[in-house]
Amino acid sequence: MQVENGVETMQRKSFGNMQCPIARSLERVGEWWSILVLRDAFHGLTRFDEFQKSLDIAPNILSRRLNALVDGGMLERRRYTDHPPRYEYVLTERGRDFRPVLLAMLAWGNKHFTPEGKSVVVIDRATGDEADPVLVDRASGRLLAEPDFGTAAGPAADEHTRRRHAFVAARQAARRQEGAHHV
Repeated sequence: MQVENGVETMQRKSFGNMQCPIARSLERVGEWWSILVLRDAFHGLTRFDEFQKSLDIAPNILSRRLNALVDGGMLERRRYTDHPPRYEYVLTERGRDFRPVLLAMLAWGNKHFTPEGKSVVVIDRATGDEADPVLVDRASGRLLAEPDFGTAAGPAADEHTRRRHAFVAARQAARRQEGAHHV
């Protein structure tokens, strides 16, 4: 337990040392305010007061989120005035590379969580037509969907990661085999 603003809170586990790239990514942006700050940065917001007004977030929370995003290499802090010292927060290359993740979350949210209809859509700026973001393999251009694509332990995988992927592969093979028997 840790105490924050006089309230006891659970100290969260760090994912930074886990081999899983999803866990390591969550270490950088897994807190919801961070993702919303990044969303606003993609919309061109750069200054503390712009983020605060857009998000209606407490200044202390926003400060922590901006500092974490700077420490995680997602944003760069740049001074834009000396008297008083003021900073803007600009997306880094790492931060800009997060854009497809945001677009995928937007598409997923539109598909599953908009009973009143879509409030935000992705558009083709040349035509104005609504786009449907999907993830494709850069080499083949094919949609990254089951059963054609999955995950496997990579060259830097530790033994735990290799065992987990071997278990998943064996389970999937067994399920395919069961399905073949039921046909």
